[in-house]
Order: sequence, then C-alpha cells, then structure tokens
Amino acid sequence: MSQLRIFTESDGAKPLKTLSDHAAIERELGAAGVRFERWEASKPVVPGASQDEVIAAYRSDIERLQRAEGYQAVDVISLTPDHPDRATLRQKFLNEHTHSEDEVRFFVAGRGLFTLHIKDKVYEVLCEQGDLIGVPDGTPHWFDMSERPYFIAVRLFTNKEGWVANFTGNDIASRFPRLSAEAIAA
Repeated sequence: MSQLRIFTESDGAKPLKTLSDHAAIERELGAAGVRFERWEASKPVVPGASQDEVIAAYRSDIERLQRAEGYQAVDVISLTPDHPDRATLRQKFLNEHTHSEDEVRFFVAGRGLFTLHIKDKVYEVLCEQGDLIGVPDGTPHWFDMSERPYFIAVRLFTNKEGWVANFTGNDIASRFPRLSAEAIAA
C-alpha cells in the first residue's frame, strides 16, 4: 500500500501525518509541487517482460507526460534482491541530492522509498506498483530501494545524459527511516 509520512526536518522519529489513501497522498504532494499519480497497464506486464513491452503497456500515459512536460527519453530499470551490485546502487542514492531536471519514476512492480526535503518538512513517499512520482528539478531528496531491492520502474527524462545527482552535503537523510527488507517482504 502506498504511503506518505510527513515529518518536521528535525525529527525523523515521529511523523506529523501519515496517509495511505491515494487521493489524499496525491493532494498533499500536489500542494508541495510534487506529481503523484496512479496508472493502470493497458495490457498485462509479465515477469521478464522486455523494456519495449513494459513501455508499450503504459504508452498512452507516457506519451501524455511527454507532451505535457517535454520529456524526451524513456527507459526501464529493474533490480532484484540477487543483483550483484545492489549494495553499491543502493548507497548511491541514500544521501540528499538534487537534479537539474525532474526525476520521474513509475513503479511497474515492487516498491521504493522517495524522501523529499521541502522547506522545513520531510515527505517520505513509499511508492508501489502503479505509482508515478515526479520530483521537481532542484528538490532535495534521497531514494532507498532497501537491502533487498525489488522493483521495475519506467523512467522519463528531459535529457538522460543530464540526469546527475548533485549532493547537498546535508546529512539529513541519515536521521530518517530507511526502507527495510522486512517491509518489502510484507
């Protein structure tokens, strides 16, 4: 189940608010300038589907976003608990960073935890199958896929070569919850 927890930036232990209703999450994130949508596949996507098959299943939504936001490139990323570089890949995004373009991810399967630092609040967004999140460019955030990652995600880019993490140097991410492997199995 998708979930949004909102914290003050100084307290990662006790959320101010917890939401699990998708429409309520969409409204709350929308007020903070973050896109959050629910997508349905136009045809079933089976395990092991190719990148082309995954993109074809969501073509109408992808094209709608490309027209509206100017995204030029689309790809699919897939990680499993047995991926040999999972620890390195996880570590790469656990610290607060920004990008010079939107970070748009649609979860075809599995889950991931996006945590956004907006003004004096921290928005922890558990994204699951069917969720699309659009983190605006310049928004400080971090991402956790857990120690045992499992997700398939469609990524949209304005300029794929320009998608670079610019680390803020703030240690805030270390003071907030991580995505546990137990939560993944649940």
